[in-house]
Amino acid sequence: MKIYDKIFINGVWVQPSGQDVIDIESASTQEIIARIPAAEAEDARLAVEAARGAFPDWSATTPQERAVYLDRIGAQLKERSAEIGETIAHEVGMPLMQAIKIQAGSPRFTFASYSKLLTTFEWQQQVGNSTVYREPVGVVVCITPWNYPLHQIAAKVAPALAAGCTVVLKPSEVAPLNAFIFAEIIASVGLPKGVFNMVTGYGATVGEALVSSPDADMVSFTGSTRSGTRVAELAAATVKRVALELGGKSAAIVLQDADLTQAVKATVSTCFLNSGQTCSAHTRLLVHESQYEEAAALAKKYADAYVVGSPLDEATTLGPVISHAQRERVRSYINKGIEEGAELIAGGPESPAGLDKGYYVQPTVFGRVDPLSTIAQEEIFGPVLSIITYRNLDEAVEIANGTPFGLAGAVWSADEDKAVGVALRLRTGQVDINGGQFNMLAPFGGYKQSGYGRELGKFGLDEFLEFKSVQFKR
Repeated sequence: MKIYDKIFINGVWVQPSGQDVIDIESASTQEIIARIPAAEAEDARLAVEAARGAFPDWSATTPQERAVYLDRIGAQLKERSAEIGETIAHEVGMPLMQAIKIQAGSPRFTFASYSKLLTTFEWQQQVGNSTVYREPVGVVVCITPWNYPLHQIAAKVAPALAAGCTVVLKPSEVAPLNAFIFAEIIASVGLPKGVFNMVTGYGATVGEALVSSPDADMVSFTGSTRSGTRVAELAAATVKRVALELGGKSAAIVLQDADLTQAVKATVSTCFLNSGQTCSAHTRLLVHESQYEEAAALAKKYADAYVVGSPLDEATTLGPVISHAQRERVRSYINKGIEEGAELIAGGPESPAGLDKGYYVQPTVFGRVDPLSTIAQEEIFGPVLSIITYRNLDEAVEIANGTPFGLAGAVWSADEDKAVGVALRLRTGQVDINGGQFNMLAPFGGYKQSGYGRELGKFGLDEFLEFKSVQFKR
């Protein structure tokens, strides 16, 4: 069992103020694989104090100087990618090859992209008799989730550092081991003391202390909508800038002229990625009522083809969900779908055969789902797909927009212009056309209760910058 007994503050590993610890469980074996500190409010205060002290010098560095550090971090992430992938496979349960490619690969790309952006970004511009400067917002608190843990750390920390901000990171206490690897990398690249700090612990203690700190200037949070509203509430007391990336209930609309086989296969894949624990997952498949039977048969075929098992087994295509609590949550939604009269096409609430240990859930598909039912309205965060029928295009758009969320979506059509027209009617932050690939340089974020603010690319850098106008007499 791996023991971490220190947190990272002001450039060094230090003992936390309390003695409490958190045991970290393997999602696939239910074994305790590590132990980390449960920091307290005093630790949060010290971390913010260190970041505040480091801000004047770090914010005064040149973009070129900051790019050097980002490159060093990216190189170390590459060097340790196999270790990172295996760690996250154990923590989260994503199959190993996917974890190495996605969970370890995307953070490397993010740091490299911000290093490159620093060479071209315009930090000032002339507007009439004013020079408008872009300046770092200050001390940033980054609170990250467990589903794509290091990706979300990179999506916040890389642009914050690139902007000239200093950072305090609180990773998820459910999957924090990758964050310790990241902090070890930070310690190895010579980043000035206090520029990056990490405290681990529970949201109700260390998280709320960080968000409430009067010396923190911004909070960037990814997690549930319920937790996001609490973050916004606490941050409002000191008028902090807040960026929230929250839940989703994304719809894939398949028009009648689309390649139905391709659309269903891709939607099932998107829905089940990371065992459904993806905020932007396409969890609602909208098909014309005349194509329902064919779509249902295809969805069952693709769902049944998934191999559920250990994330370390090369044959596995669907690992466990993160925890006992999450498994019970997903099962309760599956039972709710059955109770509310949806047609169970594949899977179900029972444990997959032969898997007595680990938090496994069957890949599940519901058909003829009422668009106002619980499983069509609420984020399940598990491998559960709902097929909903529509009678015409206006109804399809209405259904797609008919949840509290607006994070992502998809449109499938043989006519790309028609698909774009539908996409522009969706109240959502991003839309994939005919299986368009995720773009790490495009803005990521949502409408409505999916949050506000954007991550990735130059749009993510903007989140951590202020405008300053300097006027001249002409």
